[in-house]
Amino acid sequence: MDERELLVLGLLMTQSQHGYQINDFIERNLGQVSDMKKATAYSILKRLDKQGCVDVTVEQEGNRPPRQIYSITDKGKLLFFELLRSSLAHAENVTPPGDIGLMFIDHLDRKDAKELLKIKLEKVNQLIEECSSIPPHEEGIGVNLAFRHRLVLLECNRKFLMETIQELESHSIS
Repeated sequence: MDERELLVLGLLMTQSQHGYQINDFIERNLGQVSDMKKATAYSILKRLDKQGCVDVTVEQEGNRPPRQIYSITDKGKLLFFELLRSSLAHAENVTPPGDIGLMFIDHLDRKDAKELLKIKLEKVNQLIEECSSIPPHEEGIGVNLAFRHRLVLLECNRKFLMETIQELESHSIS
């Protein structure tokens, strides 16, 4: 399942938009939960248009260049609900980034490993601070749930790193 399609269709469920609006909203408001690039969003919009899931109309305002406005179709709404249900029920066993490195941590001096994990912990703390500073979304609970989930995962990672650093310190050879 491609959650990026779900994201684009979900944004079109609220209102018709041009590509720039969609990209701007994703970049400004959803950067913590999606790393979708502009080119990807446009590619998805073209694919959804070919599938009949969105309608494209051209709008011309004054001397501005024409822009394409995307609207979700009935077929697109069906796909949106199919993807939404699939996403909410889906669970996968993924290897978080960095776990492969943990598998080989014994090849490093414990002091070096501990220092590297401390650097990672600082970065996780920065991400937690950024995620914690996101103001609550006013409409519905969905966006807030996604951000809260991200925050809980980051806090879990912080706890794991703190425990691991402590474990490395207790096994240090000084």
